[in-house]
Amino acid sequence: MAHSGSMERIVVIVGHPRQNTLCEALAAAYAVGARSAQHEVKIFPLGQMSFDPILHSGFEAVQPLEPDLQAAHDAILQATLLVFVFPLWLGDMPALMKGFFERVFQPDLAEPSRKGKYPRLLEGKRARILLTMGMPAFVFRWYFRAHALKLLERNILGFLGIAKVRSTLFGNVMGAGEAGRTRWLQKAAALGRRAA
Repeated sequence: MAHSGSMERIVVIVGHPRQNTLCEALAAAYAVGARSAQHEVKIFPLGQMSFDPILHSGFEAVQPLEPDLQAAHDAILQATLLVFVFPLWLGDMPALMKGFFERVFQPDLAEPSRKGKYPRLLEGKRARILLTMGMPAFVFRWYFRAHALKLLERNILGFLGIAKVRSTLFGNVMGAGEAGRTRWLQKAAALGRRAA
């Protein structure tokens, strides 16, 4: 893992199926901030990538990765920091993003899992989650118990070996207005500069 002050290899996954969204803007702001501090950044907007999000035979057989997925898979394995930007839909990440995880981290892609061992593919990496939502962030955290965050942190990233996951929530998106949106983009850029 890169140490503080050194160049990080950052991969940003944008989990919103549409283009020209707040998620895309936050990802771009994060990347601008990170690049200004000499970090390397690759952005993968899932809505612009060509891949089948359905894992048709479950985890029974390897489903070969399309070129866009292979590029993301390889970049993720090389990264020191992973950033996931997505909206809260029906209390969870969009189906496209869930499908991306199922496809790109198929256990059978790695030889050890064929022997019944699930490799911790992302061990030693860090992660940051930027999550947008219509409800106020405190309602999501306290009333809904931040289900989508815990799912990603523990069941996916933790399972794959990432111990350090930080999150930033952007709530009440519709009511934030232009001033709120500008503050959020500045916040994302500041996180990028710190590779945080």
